[in-house]
Amino acid sequence: MENQTVEVRELSAHVGEEVTVSGWVGATRVHGKVAFLDVRDGTGVVQGVVVKKQVPASVWEAHGTLTQESSVVVTGTVRSEPRAPGGHELGVTGLEVIRLAEEYPIQPKEHGVDFLLDHRHLWLRSSLQWAGLRVRAEVEQAIHDFFYQRGFVRIDSPILTGSIGEHAGTLFQTDYFDEKAYLAQTGQLYGEAAAAAFRKIYTFGPTFRAERSKTRRHLTEFWMVEPEVAFLDSEGNMKLQEEFVTYLVERALERCPDELKVLERDTTKLANVRPPFHRLAYTDAVAKLRGMGREMEWGSDLGAPDETALTEGLDRPLFVFDYPKEVKAFYMKENPADPRTVLCDDCLAPEGYGEIIGGSQREDDLERLVARIREQELPEEAYDWYLDLRRYGTFVHSGFGLGIERTVAWITGRPHIREMIPFPRLMNRLKP
Repeated sequence: MENQTVEVRELSAHVGEEVTVSGWVGATRVHGKVAFLDVRDGTGVVQGVVVKKQVPASVWEAHGTLTQESSVVVTGTVRSEPRAPGGHELGVTGLEVIRLAEEYPIQPKEHGVDFLLDHRHLWLRSSLQWAGLRVRAEVEQAIHDFFYQRGFVRIDSPILTGSIGEHAGTLFQTDYFDEKAYLAQTGQLYGEAAAAAFRKIYTFGPTFRAERSKTRRHLTEFWMVEPEVAFLDSEGNMKLQEEFVTYLVERALERCPDELKVLERDTTKLANVRPPFHRLAYTDAVAKLRGMGREMEWGSDLGAPDETALTEGLDRPLFVFDYPKEVKAFYMKENPADPRTVLCDDCLAPEGYGEIIGGSQREDDLERLVARIREQELPEEAYDWYLDLRRYGTFVHSGFGLGIERTVAWITGRPHIREMIPFPRLMNRLKP
């Protein structure tokens, strides 16, 4: 009977059987007449054990030629071994070298961040990067599942747009035949149009901000999921965010325990992430920050240190809501209880990760929306189609945007969001 070709993640179902695994070599070791090799196949790592007297001489010799990241096909009997990576090992009977790798540039020593980013195409293979991006993939799948189960329709919004979604100062501009176009900062405006057609929608894709920032919390290209719901007010919007974030955390804890272990994430800090989240009005947040001795004027936006201070010691995220309208986007609904503010919220993750969601009830009054566009000196003609949404059946609606990289950084406990996207785009980095 011919042995099976299996993936490392499937080995537990083949204990006692002879199987074939294809992948890349990690470490190799020789102890007298017993040799070891770690094989990584993209689904996990398995240790192969080569006993000199039990294999053909060609197999023993082939092991001696192996270099890190050489591609191989290994045949052997699957054995349970709790001490081995993944809990199984292969008693090697056959070893085929597909291609010997040249000297691998990333070695088990301290490399500078710039060096690792220059070699990002190879750095992806390391255990920490592999684990973090596996969690990202699970979170992205959970996003689709959450909205699909609740009857949301996915809408793909354009990347090239003539409308400014956020702040004019953070736009990437490009020539578009005889016009100027921008890389989308958000899919939200298009999402609002789709909500009038489908009631509950979400957009999901890359967004772009030309922010001259080198902090651990910023990328110039990042991915964002943006639901938009008709006939949902600001309070309902925050409840949806609570359910959503809780679901994403639960999915990661349930389905990525091995990856989180590799990342050495203290998962007890995620165990209490469930509704209700903590809440604090912006005005109260200012008072709290002043009470901590921080300089904070009412009307200023919260910076990263402020967000960290407000979430210090919290066991779950914090909503800061009803910000001053001067520091928020033109499309946010004026707060009838305090016209200085708008009906919006930022969801702040604890442990210093800060804002992972920005959301708001949208301004559904045509005259007030036009006034806000003019106040911010935005090109009114670019929003004629957006204003039509208020002319033809205006309705209460709300939505939010969740940044994938910040959210995954928090869930995994990683310090910098550049590790949470396969190929990060930073102010000074366009390669690889």
